[in-house]
Amino acid sequence: MTALLAELLTLILMAFALGMDAFSIGIGMGMFKLRLRQVFYIGLTVGIFHVIMPLLGMIAGRFLSETFGTFATYAGGILLMVLGIQMFWSSFKDDDQTLVAPVGFGLLLFALSVSLDSFSVGLSLGIFGARTAVTVACFGIAATLLTWLGLMIGRKFQGVIGAYSEALGGSILFLFGVKLLLG
Repeated sequence: MTALLAELLTLILMAFALGMDAFSIGIGMGMFKLRLRQVFYIGLTVGIFHVIMPLLGMIAGRFLSETFGTFATYAGGILLMVLGIQMFWSSFKDDDQTLVAPVGFGLLLFALSVSLDSFSVGLSLGIFGARTAVTVACFGIAATLLTWLGLMIGRKFQGVIGAYSEALGGSILFLFGVKLLLG
């Protein structure tokens, strides 16, 4: 397997892991019986935020990598592990927060909240020198598709799937953090 293909596979798996947050929240939000037009705009907005946030993180990560070198590399791996643990742990919490209505400012708040972790991952990937265009494309496409999928499933079913999907995403991020630390 070539290095480019390996990097692409890694980025797709990370994008999937990050998109699971939007997927699980989308399931709950989809139970509001949203119209298909609303589902389209919500998924698109989340996808755009999953492009912007990791891009900002990658810019910051490249700066840190150039400034702090090897220390920044270890910090990036640890950051992914901590983020994975936090995501895994929060999937089993029993706090039923009220969702903000997915329109206007509420939609922007929702998109920002599910894309904050992609800033941290972007920071780590910037430190490691990942390809920017491929990274943000993978993150944006995966987040959009997984948000649409979650919203559509939520429209059809009430379920427990959400918590397990977030736990899976957290586990994937944790394992990538370990992989990056071990070289």
